Amino acid sequence: MKLLVTGGCGFIGGHFIRRLLSDPAPPLQQLVNLDALTYAADPAPPAGPPPDPRYQFVQGNVLDRPLLDRLFAEHAFDAVVHFAAETHVDRSIDAPTVFIQTNILGTHQLLEAARAHWARQAGQHHAAFRFLHVSTDEVYGSLDPTAAPFTENSPLAANSPYAASKAASDLLVRAAFQTHGLPVLTARCPNNYGPRQFPEKLIPLILLNALEDKPLPLYGDGRQIRDWLHVADNVEALLTILARATPGSVYNLGGQSERTNLDLVQALCAELDRQAPRADGRPFADQITHVADRPGHDRRYALASARLREDLGWSPRHTFETGLTGTVAWYLANRPWCDAITTHRYARERLGRGP
Repeated sequence: MKLLVTGGCGFIGGHFIRRLLSDPAPPLQQLVNLDALTYAADPAPPAGPPPDPRYQFVQGNVLDRPLLDRLFAEHAFDAVVHFAAETHVDRSIDAPTVFIQTNILGTHQLLEAARAHWARQAGQHHAAFRFLHVSTDEVYGSLDPTAAPFTENSPLAANSPYAASKAASDLLVRAAFQTHGLPVLTARCPNNYGPRQFPEKLIPLILLNALEDKPLPLYGDGRQIRDWLHVADNVEALLTILARATPGSVYNLGGQSERTNLDLVQALCAELDRQAPRADGRPFADQITHVADRPGHDRRYALASARLREDLGWSPRHTFETGLTGTVAWYLANRPWCDAITTHRYARERLGRGP
């Protein structure tokens, strides 16, 4: 397989590439990682050392249609996995235009380039081509605390500019299948966690602030509920969908690990108390600080993943407790990586914003 991955220097995309390249004998001939290297890019490349001859990095933007056409012509990809997106809700509230450009127009350009390439293929290459679009649970909007989790048939009801831009891209992907027959797949993911996550996200933000004796900011009352999935389980779900799903399918990747933000932060603090206790003996939970809630803050997200489990046999391998323990241990052991991210890639004042 020749694979194009967009946004492969991001959190989930990087783990996806590392998973593919770590297999000693995957059905992988070539993997091209197209990434714009925005502020949230991981400074550690997802391949090597030593360099893997199957891997090629291309710095570029999914908005660049001539570049996309050139890559498809040069490499004759068998599949596309589309991670590239602006993802942070706070930033979308402050500056939505880049989210519209990257998440909507960029997806459109990638779909058009993929469709032109697919139309040129014949026989097995035409039939086997796939376009996997990686989306989010936020497209469904907010869920009542006692309501059943969202299914793939739940209406899209995005409430933030970020979520709206992802919902629009989902619909463009659907239209490419319904109108042109492009063999697309859509995966809607919950909150991911694990090593190498950019520190504007909740778990690494809280961990790094705690270790630096800073306030641990929580929006509002902290009772917002999120479903959590370890990034390694997310990657395995994506690989399963790519390999086995029927074109046009949409799958929810539910983690069945719902937690309030307050419960999550308290669990993080307890894990830090165990793995890296403060010299003065104080619990890290003393640093929790409630801040003003953000506009349009969705109360709960939860995804039903019965379709994915029943159709394709996927289920997560990590429990939330073991996954969190390993995640905290990784950040404690990899402070230089965290310092590189916060020093060179990130506006430090953002670290004080609430998750």
